[in-house]
Amino acid sequence: MVAVNSLMVPLGTEAPNFELPTPEGKVYKLEDFKDKKGLLIIFMCNHCPFVKHVIREIVNIANEYMKKDIAIIGINSNDFEKYPDDSPQKMVEFIEYMGIPFPYLIDETQEVAKLYKATCTPDFFLYDSDFKLYYRGQLDSSRPGNNIPVTGEDLRNALDSLLAGNPPPENQKPSIGCNIKWKPDNEPDYFKVP
Repeated sequence: MVAVNSLMVPLGTEAPNFELPTPEGKVYKLEDFKDKKGLLIIFMCNHCPFVKHVIREIVNIANEYMKKDIAIIGINSNDFEKYPDDSPQKMVEFIEYMGIPFPYLIDETQEVAKLYKATCTPDFFLYDSDFKLYYRGQLDSSRPGNNIPVTGEDLRNALDSLLAGNPPPENQKPSIGCNIKWKPDNEPDYFKVP
């Protein structure tokens, strides 16, 4: 496990298009969410201890903010041939076990992760209704083993601010998590593990 920070893509960056399936084969595109007040994209996986540490709060946030017209999706970009715990079948089991209420999509080619410049799991990207990047950063300050409670404070504040029509929060701290498990010879130029 290599812990890395999110890249902190510039605010205002437009969300790249994507077309990705769920494990069951339903396909989602960026435009499917064009009538929402915001779109939260979470690069995540099943086996990462950082994701496991916060997944219940992610589910809580999803259940709360999806009712407020925020669209939420998860994207699994890990190489599941090398890491079978992140396979589509394991995704189905993870969805059911955790009660994940949002689409959890498979980025098998890893091209979507590259377009978004995702680096870690979890990596959070919150877009406004025009698909402009409003927040990227941590869920909160809790990490496995640091004894800080998982509250979702940072992400919740950003969601509330977006819904209130306020400018993006000024103090945005990077998310930290396991590195995305890139396929051999597929690691993007922006991501180099030391």
